Amino acid sequence: MSATAQIGIIGGSGLYDMAELSDREDITLSTPFGDPSGPYVLATLRGRRVAFLARHGVGHRYQPSELNYRANIYGFKMLGVEWILSASAVGSLREELKPTDLVVPDQFFDRTSRRPSTFFGNGLVAHVSFAHPFCRPLSDVMYESAVDAGATVHRGGTYVCMEGPQFSTIAESNYYRAQGFDIIGMTNLQEAKLAREAEICYSTLALVTDYDCWHPDHDSVTVEMIVEALTANARMAQQVLARAVERLPIARDCECARALANAIMTRPEHIPAATRERLDLIVGKYLP
Repeated sequence: MSATAQIGIIGGSGLYDMAELSDREDITLSTPFGDPSGPYVLATLRGRRVAFLARHGVGHRYQPSELNYRANIYGFKMLGVEWILSASAVGSLREELKPTDLVVPDQFFDRTSRRPSTFFGNGLVAHVSFAHPFCRPLSDVMYESAVDAGATVHRGGTYVCMEGPQFSTIAESNYYRAQGFDIIGMTNLQEAKLAREAEICYSTLALVTDYDCWHPDHDSVTVEMIVEALTANARMAQQVLARAVERLPIARDCECARALANAIMTRPEHIPAATRERLDLIVGKYLP
């Protein structure tokens, strides 16, 4: 494939495009796991070639549980992407994390139940390390870029990934707070898991839109509230992502770049030919 980019950007709710993208080319891919959310926009941003994907598709057509996470991440791998910068709307579980603030989280807690979150299976078993689910050097780049852009940004915190599409009950929201969690969203966990399996560095810029329903001023979270906060934050988010792109590439001496080195459990001679062919882009360099 001639169209390539080392840097991928996933735009979430409210961030369906980036104004600074130039020399644009739409690339439609088909993967062994089906079709991605839409075409990838291959473009130039701050002098770097990037691949931009609107997570929910053109016109925001896909619910979080309907997203083909495997195809989205595999498509980035096909394009040669080594770093993924994602943006995502979240609710705040902490008073100090205010609407329109930004968060660069460092942990996940999984509350999803209906989503494929691995490339493996069908005769090929691999277990990657996921203790640190976000690429730490890339998250440093994201945080430093937010500081430079003048954003109110918080480093670290646990992102609870819920199934949705409904928002939390008050009981659930208070439970998450009691557990010490910080923000809540519906999309990023599967992206991070699959990026790790694909040996792609991954970091999230979480855009706080509301206080979830635990807060007395936000006991009824509405789409209107979220869209209003996203609109206020969209320009800042684009500035942060652009500044992060300017800081790349960086050395890939992190665990992400070699996540599969000791993770494949299945003996090569026992891997079905069809499975081996489907995953060759990801595992080929490790198999004789």
